[in-house]
Amino acid sequence: MMRRANKPTAYLLWAVCIFGVCGLQRFYMGQVVWGLVYLFTFGFFGIGQLLDLLLIPGLVDQRNQELRRLYWARHGADILEPTGLSTQGLVSSPGQAPAQESALSPLQRVLKVAHEQGSSLSEAQIVLHTGLAPEKVKPVLQEAMRLGYADVSNDPKTGAVRYVFDL
Repeated sequence: MMRRANKPTAYLLWAVCIFGVCGLQRFYMGQVVWGLVYLFTFGFFGIGQLLDLLLIPGLVDQRNQELRRLYWARHGADILEPTGLSTQGLVSSPGQAPAQESALSPLQRVLKVAHEQGSSLSEAQIVLHTGLAPEKVKPVLQEAMRLGYADVSNDPKTGAVRYVFDL
């Protein structure tokens, strides 16, 4: 699993230019050609290095979107359109949630559970707490990521895949 880029690391790599090594932030963002240009021209004669102070937040967001696309491409998942989700696939069981909760879309149910459970969930936890059929969870998570509601990371202790929701 590729790790997400983050702004503090990018700024730290930018600051290494104080020691004469410029462009490390561009390598970190996956921009090898620009990294080489910055490295051999001392940050494009300092101008590019200074501009990057303003550009780093956008570059980090762009890199994270690229990493998300790569993740889903490697795992053979197609990103769904918003209309591709429905309430079909909900598991009905005795004593299931009240009528108002079952009226929520699958994405809304996942967001509600994420809010209640502390923002970081595994697929199994989502199945358990939402009542969604296991094969319906991945498309809902893809939609949440496409909309920017969630991101994929790994549990620092176990390495397990976790979906972190921005709530």
